[in-house]
Amino acid sequence: MSAQHFKPDPQRGFVLVTSIVLLMIITLLALGMFRGFATQEHIAGNLREKERAFHAAVSAEQYAEWWLLQPGNTSGGAVTCASGSTMSANNNQGQICNQTPFAAGYTVAQPSTWGFYVTYLPTGMGIVGGAAGTNNDPPYAATPAFYIADVGPSGDGQGEAYQIDAYSYGATTNTVAVVESVYELQQGLINRGGL
Repeated sequence: MSAQHFKPDPQRGFVLVTSIVLLMIITLLALGMFRGFATQEHIAGNLREKERAFHAAVSAEQYAEWWLLQPGNTSGGAVTCASGSTMSANNNQGQICNQTPFAAGYTVAQPSTWGFYVTYLPTGMGIVGGAAGTNNDPPYAATPAFYIADVGPSGDGQGEAYQIDAYSYGATTNTVAVVESVYELQQGLINRGGL
């Protein structure tokens, strides 16, 4: 009997190399997918903080508008607001300034430059280093604040116009929202023909 000799197959090891290449491709795809998930979570967290800051700033702005409507709050008129001082709306304090934040030299988009403002802490809001918020909400970096400026007679001549700037931070000072409105306050009664 003679021994049979087999010739080596020229494709030997090809399956192993192909398998390793495919495994590397799948691993890279999986790593990219997990990295994408982390990025999406980071983006979602940033959007959440932006929305929280925006809603808190709007709350402070709406409080300032309400404050203007209260009897006696506009009777003192506008004054030069002292730079480096603050007031608390929660202690029934407020002030109307005779110049806008921009005219006073403050950068509206950077509340940290504001030399004067009135803070307003809405009910149930928690601040870092202060009382916790309700519903286990994460605390905000600082108390929301607003600035009211008398900008003169309204366009229709029936009242006075006030510019209200308000801001709030999210959970950190890296996220800030600033809102601005012009609010007209009419004085007295106007007969519209129905009386």
